[in-house]
Amino acid sequence: MEKDLEARAGSPVGSSNVSEGKVEYPRASTAVGRFLDGFKRNPNARVTAQAIDANGRILKDQPPAEPALAMKLKQRHLQMIAIGGSIGTGLFVGSGSALASGGPASLVLAYGLIGLTLYCTTHALGELAVQYPVAGAFSVYASRFVDEAWGFAMGWNYALQWLVTLPLEIVAASLTLEFWPGSRGTNGAAWVTIFLVAIILINFFGVRGYGEAEFIFSIIKVLAVIGFIILGIIINTGGVGSQGYIGTRYWYEPGAFNHGFKGLCSVFVTAAFSFSGTELVGLAAAETENPRLALPTAVKQVFWRIALFYMVSLTIVGVLVPYNDPMLLNGNSSADANASPFVIAVRNAGIDAVPSIMNVVILIAVLSVGNSSVYGASRTLAALADMGQAPKILGYVDREGRPLVAIIVSSLLGFLCYIVAAGPDTTGEAFNWMIAISGLAAIFTWGTICLCHIRFRRAWRMAGHTLDELPFKSQATVYGSWIGLIMNCLILVAQFWTGFAPVGYAEMSASELVKGFFEVYLAAPIVLAMYIGYKLWYRTKIRRAGEIDITSGRREVENLQQILEEERRVQKTWPWWKRTWKTVC
Repeated sequence: MEKDLEARAGSPVGSSNVSEGKVEYPRASTAVGRFLDGFKRNPNARVTAQAIDANGRILKDQPPAEPALAMKLKQRHLQMIAIGGSIGTGLFVGSGSALASGGPASLVLAYGLIGLTLYCTTHALGELAVQYPVAGAFSVYASRFVDEAWGFAMGWNYALQWLVTLPLEIVAASLTLEFWPGSRGTNGAAWVTIFLVAIILINFFGVRGYGEAEFIFSIIKVLAVIGFIILGIIINTGGVGSQGYIGTRYWYEPGAFNHGFKGLCSVFVTAAFSFSGTELVGLAAAETENPRLALPTAVKQVFWRIALFYMVSLTIVGVLVPYNDPMLLNGNSSADANASPFVIAVRNAGIDAVPSIMNVVILIAVLSVGNSSVYGASRTLAALADMGQAPKILGYVDREGRPLVAIIVSSLLGFLCYIVAAGPDTTGEAFNWMIAISGLAAIFTWGTICLCHIRFRRAWRMAGHTLDELPFKSQATVYGSWIGLIMNCLILVAQFWTGFAPVGYAEMSASELVKGFFEVYLAAPIVLAMYIGYKLWYRTKIRRAGEIDITSGRREVENLQQILEEERRVQKTWPWWKRTWKTVC
């Protein structure tokens, strides 16, 4: 392999610097030629800057290499990915089914608990990603800090989550269009073709295309949520519509809870699905110009997104829409925008134009999540191929820094969206099973991140290092990671209970119970099968803290300790308001 790479790097087709692994190719004379050359393979490119094995350890004999992925994401991209990256159908539409299942109090409690869990998780991820900004972060961290077999299971679990999310979101986009009467007579296959082509084209522009698209999408989503919050307060106080002052009327009639404690537990997976995507910040770290400066700011802003965009907006939804509203209960699926509580709240106030505006925002949010799904799946597949845990062809990286084959494979799965042509019943059934695969994936990913952080801190301490040597420290500390890990485990238990004995299970047949269980818990046996199968085949062992590699994958910064000491010295001179601002933002 090494000789082959050296031969290619030293071949007449381009000049090379073997020590750095960088290859400069002759530029084509025409724009079309340069465009086509960009798709050719970069022979020295790997997803990780250093060749590593499946354990994340550096190989002794390093072939020449250069960072495979284009580090073109800037701080503004990362901040908007963190703020608006996961604002999608889970918040705008899925919260409606959650409200109907558990009532407004369960909605706020479940999303609040998941939000607390995610706050701890993202700070743990931020600490790891600043220290080790490697592509395919979650699988690499799990392999290095826990067990190679668990890294394999988590890598494929995360890839599957995003692979099925693409067709799922495109189907959701076609269903969203049915809000407008003029589009109902059009075959759904026509709409999904437009959306699929648009998402594929954005990702073929590389990480810069993804970053710019998410930057614009996130700004629109953030402005829409802020606008809804302001309008919701006006509606609630009787400033708009014929409803008069509403206050907390619907918390008393029909009530704050529906189906009691089981109703609360049934909301957890919907809440987790709503927040999934936040961890993309860690995945994007490998393609960020300066993760040490960009990531901490992005991670800190997660708190504000949870507090403002989820907790405040859902509290307002809970006081504007009763959980027994017929529109909530009549949605065809969790992707039916007509069942969005945001749309219902405005429609009940008698405002005609705003529901259409909200549906445009929902459509943009759906396409945004579809865009992120190709990005997340392709980078994870390329990293798995890099570590020998997926077919090598998936590690193909072109001269523009795109994991080209992985993007193509991720895009091909999007063609499952043509299931919409089979009719609403088949579409709804397929939709439910795609959610079953991806529903619990986020819970496993978040729990693994917390576990990796706990293991990293222990290995870091055993190696004689101090926390002052870290470029970024989790504000939640290692105790926050313990809270996150325990919460994720409790959510898995609660979901098992509601899947095994759902609300109204006494009136259900055995086949309906089995089908219902796997529709909410299918991800768990898939993960266990991958973990146990890999472990038995390769005879892997759980890492001991003293054996954990804490060196590989670090993006070295010259004189880092001196830089950190100088930054901390300057921070001590800041006034209290500036220290507070920088702590939370």
